[in-house]
Amino acid sequence: MSKVMVMDHPLIQHKIGVIRRKETGSKDFRTIVSEVAMLMCYEATRDLKLKDVEIETPICKTVVKELKGKKLAVVPILRAGLGMVDGMLEMIPAAKVGHIGLYRDPETAEPVEYYCKLPEDCNEREVFVVDPMLATGGSASAAITMLKEHGVTNIRFMCMIAAPEGVARMQEDHPDVDIYIGALDEYLNEHKYIVPGLGDAGDRIFGTK
Repeated sequence: MSKVMVMDHPLIQHKIGVIRRKETGSKDFRTIVSEVAMLMCYEATRDLKLKDVEIETPICKTVVKELKGKKLAVVPILRAGLGMVDGMLEMIPAAKVGHIGLYRDPETAEPVEYYCKLPEDCNEREVFVVDPMLATGGSASAAITMLKEHGVTNIRFMCMIAAPEGVARMQEDHPDVDIYIGALDEYLNEHKYIVPGLGDAGDRIFGTK
């Protein structure tokens, strides 16, 4: 079963509290989403493997630590996931970025792919799929299925706010994918919005209604 980590860092909790407020405008919302993504990235990369490398300082030779093994990639789920990319790249600037676009079919309520562009060597990378909200889990699950179809085997999912229903769906569909959550909320309402949530993350990031 996948690991589910709910962030308890005070800065993450404080900043999520700010973006929950309905009076927080798009400019501040965008900035804080990026900051939360950066802080979450710091926590979610805690177990990356290191190797010893000999270097020379201005004083002498010494051995330092360097990231070992797989390179990293960030794959936002369009469009709200874009709001988390810059914060992630602040922490891991060498990461490549892919994009997955999904929309919900109004008849079936199932996610439908409309765009997928991934780094050529994505299957050799540790991939962080990012989306601010994990509601039903349908889009996140579909995006991860698409990555697996492209040969990606090392996947982590990051979201700022999750509903228990979405976490359960992800664990059922992808028990091999660890989930990193900024805040775990109470439930989904009849419109499939997370309660208490923060509304539509995409609209609030981009100033659309």
